[in-house]
Amino acid sequence: MSKFDMVLGVAWYRFRVTFRRQRNGYLGIVLLVGLVGGVAMGSVAAARSTQSSFPTLLRSVDASDLGGAVSFYNPSIGFKDGYYPGLVRTIAHLPHVKNLESEVGLGLLPLGANGLPIPAANWIADGSVNGLGFDEDRLIVAHGRLPGPQRPDEFVMDSETAKLWGVHLGEVVTFGVYTNAQSVGNPGGLRPISRLTAKLVGVGTTSAENLVEDQFDADAGESQTVLFTPELTKRLLRCCAENTIIGAQVDGGDRYDSTVAAEIARVVPKDVPFSALLASTSIAKAERAIRPESIALAVFGGIAALAALVIGGQVIGRRLRQDEDDLAVLRALGAGPAMTLSDGLIGVLAAVIAGSLLAVVVAISLSPVAPLGPARPYLPTRVNFDWTVICSGVAVLVVALCGVALAVAYRAAPQRSAAQSGRPFSRGSAAARVAGSAGLPAPAVAGIRFALEPGSGRNTVPVRSAILGTVLAVVVVTATVTFGASLTTLVSHPALYGWNWDYALFNGGGDIPVQAEPLLDKDHLLSSWAGVYFGLLRIDNQQVPVMGADPGVAISPPLLSGHGFDAPNQVVLGALTLAQLHKRVGETVEVRSGGSTPTQLRIVGTATMPAFGGAGGVHMEMGSGALLDYELIPPGQRNLFDQPQPGPNAILMRTRPGASVGSVDSSINAIIVKLGGGSGGGGPSPVLGPQRPAEIISYNNLGATPALLGGALAAGAVVALGLTLVATVRRRRRDLAVLKTLGFTNGQLAATVAWQATVAVAIGTVFGAPLGVALGRSLWDLFAREINAVPDPSTPFASVALIAVGALVVANVVAAVPGRIAARTHTAHAFRTE
Repeated sequence: MSKFDMVLGVAWYRFRVTFRRQRNGYLGIVLLVGLVGGVAMGSVAAARSTQSSFPTLLRSVDASDLGGAVSFYNPSIGFKDGYYPGLVRTIAHLPHVKNLESEVGLGLLPLGANGLPIPAANWIADGSVNGLGFDEDRLIVAHGRLPGPQRPDEFVMDSETAKLWGVHLGEVVTFGVYTNAQSVGNPGGLRPISRLTAKLVGVGTTSAENLVEDQFDADAGESQTVLFTPELTKRLLRCCAENTIIGAQVDGGDRYDSTVAAEIARVVPKDVPFSALLASTSIAKAERAIRPESIALAVFGGIAALAALVIGGQVIGRRLRQDEDDLAVLRALGAGPAMTLSDGLIGVLAAVIAGSLLAVVVAISLSPVAPLGPARPYLPTRVNFDWTVICSGVAVLVVALCGVALAVAYRAAPQRSAAQSGRPFSRGSAAARVAGSAGLPAPAVAGIRFALEPGSGRNTVPVRSAILGTVLAVVVVTATVTFGASLTTLVSHPALYGWNWDYALFNGGGDIPVQAEPLLDKDHLLSSWAGVYFGLLRIDNQQVPVMGADPGVAISPPLLSGHGFDAPNQVVLGALTLAQLHKRVGETVEVRSGGSTPTQLRIVGTATMPAFGGAGGVHMEMGSGALLDYELIPPGQRNLFDQPQPGPNAILMRTRPGASVGSVDSSINAIIVKLGGGSGGGGPSPVLGPQRPAEIISYNNLGATPALLGGALAAGAVVALGLTLVATVRRRRRDLAVLKTLGFTNGQLAATVAWQATVAVAIGTVFGAPLGVALGRSLWDLFAREINAVPDPSTPFASVALIAVGALVVANVVAAVPGRIAARTHTAHAFRTE
């Protein structure tokens, strides 16, 4: 028989004869590894499925690869119709276009009992021409269903618009039909050319792309959507189609998106500000919105995995160290290093493997919970086998925990213990000596010594690793809370994400009448206001959404560097746009629109741009966009719908300090009424609230995540502290017995353990809290710069203080159980085992 066979045979024999006595320990390893490891793998798998959920949703609705508006009704620039079938056919036959569908804006307004448009109505009704919204870019309906494409008497709409209109699912609504010429005026004083009725068959309707738009009801993931069937649309194309929007599917996916977009821009009339809405751009935006949730899940999985490894390693260590006396007997009987090293490993390694397999089951069982985020309600719930995560997770658990088992078995081998027994004892803790000299109670001095002195020989306790673990736990918890507080500050302060004004009048991408200017000048509640325009220009041959204003405008997005634009030859860029152009502040760029003559502008600063811009097209985001002279935007872009007296596309306003919200609201609403707003007649819509960018739009889903992560880590730290204290009591039974012999009462022994826990946590808090705050603020600065927000980290002093106090309280609560164990120490038994 070979030496290996002999060692394996003895180890197997020892496992069989001791299994009944040790099976609870093995079961504990299996359950710990399986449950905590399964949660870790499930969280990481959920993070992956969450991050990929939006592309999955787009595939399920047969989304277009690109789209955009290709025509408008605007006689002043030669567009006497809103729908041009020849143009649509031309685009459909461009190279690489696989399928093309379209929809038009219809001149339909819901009528009240008096036969006039209801006050909340606006020009938002769309009609599918040949299936857009029904098969390609299929709309998502929360309640009810999509209309039958051949049913002219059915339509769907979003929940917010249904609430504004006062209609409900199943109701039959009467609509007035208005011509294109009527739609640019105020239909409140005009008679519709006809009427029609249609039944609302679907509510809560939205497109996949709008799930990450912050318009009107961001928390519900909706923008205004009112869609009619192709059967009705074809009856109104000649009179009442105001604009045309296309959706194109491209051969080869996004490889030819830019090529097709350039070809469409070439064939549409030059005065049409065509901006290609790319599916790849929508996916990137959605992934930015989802990323905080997926990162949070991944971090939670990492914390759970770390807890599984740390706590699992401690359980394995205790299981193997329980056999130290047996190992000493085996060595006395002639067992060599290999035999004593392998003793007990078979059961532990088998328990680790069984626990890892249980973790796979747990992870798969948790998979139907994912994905999270805005796409979650619209994807089927199913079991997901993420083999990449499962295989990697099992490998990490098995390799790491088996490695821990081998390391502990090596350190616990009697041959190594005998070699270490001759090492000199440490001099002891200076802090314990100071505490004794200061006259602290005996339990306090003993507790400080237990917390800081590792001991030697068989009584060695890993106090340094315990303190380091406490420091790390406090650092991560405090950093998490600091990061979460900074996130809350960002979300609650719109100026930090570009919206540094108090009110904004917005006309859905149209124009606000010039009559607004004298009304605003007379409003004593406003400190300043600015009219702005939106467009899409080519800057150094890149398509960039822009905000136009007068040089030196009183209100502009918050600056990150440099200064605002003070002259017509200057421009302020978003930081991401600046990087994409490979430019620096102080350099020049070339700006043009279509075939116009290029204009040289000097970059004078960078700013956090608001998520704001022309309706239905590419708009600015925090890092992308430009602020420049509004006269660089062609008149056709500034006045899309041929208003007779066009003004700015939006008006930004700041109120005077001390002005009450109610008074300002009443004043602004009075201006809106004077301008004909709220009746669908070209006046401004009600005041538009801050539009959150994609990076923080899912904050309501993310809001509790920092607290959950901090709580999970705190729970893991509490468990680790409790296990460390229990292990300390068991390994220092002799020291406790000596103290009891010297006259310590049961209460003093328990107090000794409580002091030990308090000292360890106090050290962790003193060093960990400042480091955690610094780390959290640094991480927030990095995050804010990454998303191009104004960096303004917050320090939650009250929360940090509560963490410090709570840590000390919890430490003493956790110390209660090992304190009772210490109090029950039997001196005779402790000395006999020595």
